[in-house]
Amino acid sequence: MTEDALSELAKNTLLIVGALFPIVNPIGNTPIFLSLTRGLSSHGRTALARMIALNGLTLILVSVFIGTHILTFFGISLPVVQVGGGLIVISTGWGLLRRPNDDDKGGTQECKESDYASQAFYPLTMPLTVGPGSISVAITVGANRPEGSEWRWPLIGGMLLGSALISASIYLSYRFAERIGRTLGDSAMNIIIRLSSFILVCIGVQILWNGLSTLLRTLVH
Repeated sequence: MTEDALSELAKNTLLIVGALFPIVNPIGNTPIFLSLTRGLSSHGRTALARMIALNGLTLILVSVFIGTHILTFFGISLPVVQVGGGLIVISTGWGLLRRPNDDDKGGTQECKESDYASQAFYPLTMPLTVGPGSISVAITVGANRPEGSEWRWPLIGGMLLGSALISASIYLSYRFAERIGRTLGDSAMNIIIRLSSFILVCIGVQILWNGLSTLLRTLVH
């Protein structure tokens, strides 16, 4: 295992985590999760957190690895996807960066002990945890892969590891949601989201530039 391979593995892992964590936002979603799971026992909340994490992992992996092929089927070029996706990432990160601290996240529906499994995917996984924004960002990151690197193990391993880390953060945040809510105050959670949002804006600019540079080279030639 060479140093370059390890560096590429770490870069791809951090790319997935940096792009998706602010959108998935498991820590910020813990208050909603708590309100939607009122009445559940500790065992029920643990099982539900596991289901949501696995569902989220599946959605992310499908979006990252197959999303570009779906776009190709519809005849959309990769540079255009990079430009459009980069704008989406920038807009999403900027919106999170400027979101008011008292943003109303709503949610009054309860999850009953008898049927919590039926609610694991909707609404707790989709759209609460991995919604349309997360899916579009995952497709954009997958489309940003360098040409000819689709089957290189550092790329595949980094995306798998990054997705697994996002899934683990979902599980841990929801599993210990009640404890996190007591330990972290609103100010601490707000700082975490602001820093992650700034990183997301920077990633969006990079993806946008990758697409624009390719389109500009096409015009020159």
